[in-house]
Amino acid sequence: MSESVPDTEPEASPSIDYTTTGTVRLVNAVFYGHHGVMEEEHRIGGRYEVDVSVGLDFEDAALHDDLDRTVNYEQVYEFVRQLVTENNFYLIEKLAYRIAHKVLDTYPDLEGVEVTVRKPDPPVGGTCDRAEATYTIDDPGT
Repeated sequence: MSESVPDTEPEASPSIDYTTTGTVRLVNAVFYGHHGVMEEEHRIGGRYEVDVSVGLDFEDAALHDDLDRTVNYEQVYEFVRQLVTENNFYLIEKLAYRIAHKVLDTYPDLEGVEVTVRKPDPPVGGTCDRAEATYTIDDPGT
């Protein structure tokens, strides 16, 4: 059995002039937080699920296999964890807004950011799978 040799050379870009774009996502990051309008939600807390999607051209990162040329999703996960677990907001809308702006502040060259925050089994007086809020920033540089 032969050993695999790491690919250290960047791949050649085609000579064709084109525009590229990509998406990096965190899907269903789960945390325990204390958010909601009701006092009990702040006291007892609950489960929150978060998706973060960022648009960017990561061709250079892919060609060079270089994390510094793309979005570090481990760092994004840590932003989300801190915002969900270390704050108490009334609205999941505010949580989605704060996450999106933290990601954009850290990675200002992004083509867009979309954050969805879900609250499973929200206290709405009846059966409901989840409440969710999605906040999107399109083309922040324009």
